[in-house]
Amino acid sequence: MGEIVLSQVKKSFGGISIIQGIDLTIEDGEFVVFVGPSGCGKSTLLRLIAGLEDTSSGTIAIDGRDATRLPPARRGLAMVFQSYALYPHMTVGKNIAFPLRMAGMPKEEQERKVEAAAKVLNLTPYLDRRPSQLSGGQRQRVAIGRAIVREPSAFLFDEPLSNLDAALRVSMRQEISELHQSLKTTMVYVTHDQVEAMTMADKIVVLNAGRIEQVGSPLELYKTPANLFVAGFIGSPKMNFIEGAEAAKHAAHTLGVRPEHVDIAADGPWKGVVGISEHLGSDTFLKVQVEGIGPLTVRAGGEVRLRHGDPVSLAPQTGKLHRFDAAGKTIAA
Repeated sequence: MGEIVLSQVKKSFGGISIIQGIDLTIEDGEFVVFVGPSGCGKSTLLRLIAGLEDTSSGTIAIDGRDATRLPPARRGLAMVFQSYALYPHMTVGKNIAFPLRMAGMPKEEQERKVEAAAKVLNLTPYLDRRPSQLSGGQRQRVAIGRAIVREPSAFLFDEPLSNLDAALRVSMRQEISELHQSLKTTMVYVTHDQVEAMTMADKIVVLNAGRIEQVGSPLELYKTPANLFVAGFIGSPKMNFIEGAEAAKHAAHTLGVRPEHVDIAADGPWKGVVGISEHLGSDTFLKVQVEGIGPLTVRAGGEVRLRHGDPVSLAPQTGKLHRFDAAGKTIAA
């Protein structure tokens, strides 16, 4: 089991409110990602669940039991940090076995659990090596292995890939997703990278200034953002926002359209001039200055050969426009 329920959870530091009344249910077996900009409270919220910080008010229940005041060791959770925090003098096998040894588990049982975790994480050939002999990705797998052997009811990941280069980040997020599929254990994952959130999560929790802006599946947040903040945070490149006369035509204070939903069309209603062109092989991203609208980002095919200063006509795809009111809330279609 791994259900986690937060009810009106608040946290203040020195009179400054950081977490402002969070209500959230994380279902058993879900992969839930907390995402948001720096300072939004996502790591603090994870630490409250782990018991590494005390709640100012509210309750945290784990598998139906009130865990609000329980110490971390009694919550049945395992946390993986941004820093690998491995013991340099110990082998990989001993690092993974460390929490079991501290718990007084018999040596044979320790070895069985370590071998099973190493097999899942493809670490078997490295059990006798020391951390200094491993790559960054391998060290992070050791840290995950140390969590796995504890057989927790849920795993908590605090930006575990931040110290890795771009290529390793991609491979490690795939490995963590595969690990979730094989273990079927609840995972709560914190990141500021919305690409990680979109590719890994069953459910995304978008946080801003200590509050939940929206909860939903990646596609729900992409297709039906609740407000301007979510619309601008989810999606890469970010959504274009248009104000003024063009927005008013659609009975909105702000009009939103994603770069992939703007087509290059000979008779398009939006006339502009190409600024920067970013050719990425499969895609080309164009920065276009549009008359009466302002700058727009357009995602086009990789074969587009428009250059700086070229005139271009654009057309938004029918049914793909997002409308927001003066308060930034989505206007229903």
